[in-house]
Amino acid sequence: MHATVRSVIEVASEGPADVCILDTEASPEHLSRGTAMYAEAMLLVVEPYFKSLETGRRMAALGVDLGLPRVVLVANKIRDERDLAAVRQFAEQHSLEIAGVIPFDPALNDAERAEIAPIDHDPESPMVLAVTEIARTFVDGGK
Repeated sequence: MHATVRSVIEVASEGPADVCILDTEASPEHLSRGTAMYAEAMLLVVEPYFKSLETGRRMAALGVDLGLPRVVLVANKIRDERDLAAVRQFAEQHSLEIAGVIPFDPALNDAERAEIAPIDHDPESPMVLAVTEIARTFVDGGK
C-alpha cells in the first residue's frame, strides 16, 4: 500500500495550481515509507485529550526530524473554550503551531449514519466550514 501511495505522489503534477492532499492513517509508519519526502506540510489532527496531544507531539517531532518544511496541529472536536485552552496550552509548552480549530459537530454523526460525506450532508455545518477554511489556508493562502 505504501509503495502505491508513494508512486502516485511521485507522478503527481507539480504545477502551481495542482494540489495533492494525502490523508494517512494515524501511525508513524507512512513516515518511514518515504511519503514525507514529497510533502510540503504535515497537519496533525489532535483532540483535546492528553493521549491524542502527546501522539501529535511525537508525530510532529518525527516530521521535523524528516525535514518537513511545516508541521502543525489541527485541534479537532473542540466543544468549548476549555477544550481549546487545553490544546493551546499543550501546543505552547511544546512549541507547536495550531493551524486551525474544528468544532465538535453532531452533523458528522448524522452524515456517518446516512453514509454520505459530511460536506454532502450539510455543507454549511460548523465542522465542514472549519475544514474548508483550513484547507483554503494551505492550498491558496486563505484567498
